[in-house]
Amino acid sequence: MSEQQTVYKKPKPSVGLALIPVLITIFIFVVGIGIMQYPAELMLIFAGVVFTIFAGFYRVSWERILEEMGEKIKRALPAILILFSIGIIIGSWMIAGTIPLMVYYGLNIIDPAYLFILAFLVTAIVSTFTGTSWGSAGTIGVALISIAQTMDVSLAITAGAVVSGAYFGDKLSPLSDTTNMSAIAAGANLYEHIQHMLYTAVPSSILAVIIFWIAGTSIDTSSEQLGAVTEMTAALESLFSLNVILLLPALIVLIGSIMKKPPLIVLFASSITALLLAMIFQGAALADVFAAVVSGFTVDMLPQNIEITEDIESLLTRGGLYSMYNATFFVFCAFFFASAMEASQVLHVLLEGIISRLKSTGSLIFTTLLSGFVIINGTSNALVTYFLIKDIYGESFKKHKLHPVNLSRSMEDSVTITEALLPWTVSGVFIATTLGVGNFEFLPWAVFNWGGFVFSALLAFLAPYTNYFGIRRLKDE
Repeated sequence: MSEQQTVYKKPKPSVGLALIPVLITIFIFVVGIGIMQYPAELMLIFAGVVFTIFAGFYRVSWERILEEMGEKIKRALPAILILFSIGIIIGSWMIAGTIPLMVYYGLNIIDPAYLFILAFLVTAIVSTFTGTSWGSAGTIGVALISIAQTMDVSLAITAGAVVSGAYFGDKLSPLSDTTNMSAIAAGANLYEHIQHMLYTAVPSSILAVIIFWIAGTSIDTSSEQLGAVTEMTAALESLFSLNVILLLPALIVLIGSIMKKPPLIVLFASSITALLLAMIFQGAALADVFAAVVSGFTVDMLPQNIEITEDIESLLTRGGLYSMYNATFFVFCAFFFASAMEASQVLHVLLEGIISRLKSTGSLIFTTLLSGFVIINGTSNALVTYFLIKDIYGESFKKHKLHPVNLSRSMEDSVTITEALLPWTVSGVFIATTLGVGNFEFLPWAVFNWGGFVFSALLAFLAPYTNYFGIRRLKDE
């Protein structure tokens, strides 16, 4: 008999005892990360130690926790490699002039009053075509943040708009891995799943556009602000040789994603192209090109020797493998915490006790949404969370005669689009690191992300009064 089989035959904790490590962890996260702003990595380790000690009381071995952690890292390896690839992409696109060109066009075209709406819509389009929230946030999102910095408008609102748009595509694109996997986990047809998500995605998007439009009307386009824009565009013209060919690396990512080519190969091809363009058009030395992808781009890597302000220099200093080291270390801390929590069996004990009390459609779907949100914040792995949610609630949805698309949509609205909101998830760390804006700063403005959860719950609770509008029922046999 294997060790795993032995573990799950051992006694489980009672509901009352299972609440102890959960409450301690909530305290650690809320006070340690939210209030005291201690490093999230250290708080995750502390929380993991709490669950490890608790699991030890139920004879779960340390080796079992390490096995769980190893499995999680194995499943997450493609995402970790993409994390490094985004760092390379930003560094190479900066020295090539690709991102500076996007910023230059944006500063000349975008009216500050419409920046927030455009940040949402443009990122949503790119994310839908590519199927990746990380890719769209790490490329067009970085450019939009740079534009916002130059225009001296709210970075928190801009980041919220970028995150909203990025996760619009991650939720609805048939090219998205999370969209496909949530449908597979729930046993739903992919396109029926996407169609059903429109009931929550459309109102969330409308709400986002309204809020971003209202927020944009309060932007003060003072002469000082316009002067900063002029100064930035002049600096970009002096530092870089700007031409439309520099958009080729972005075009490679777009086409490669649409053709469903492996993301790592597409990102690598885009980076190589950008490095060649840097040497051809920007006159960058080979050593500086390599330095840009490893340690990040700095303006002194360009042969043009001009004086620029510290603000512009800090704005352009971005990217590189090193910029993603902290995020990668966070992945290991998050997986240690998640592995200890899973081995302790706490979530299973708590949720089993709750399910028996769910009588209405509203209570079932709301509890599923809440569970998805809690579990993704514990596991930092959407794919694992989908299958856990299916195992826990799949039969209950059948008993309530609810079609699998309701379950798959609940997964997306509670897992996929909320994962980036809090600073103790892998996606949350990636977004905050890439955009340079803290999670709690952009969270209120990530309207699409929390809007999906809210509208999904509303549809469920109002179902008996709306003839189950937006809730698909299983047909009677």
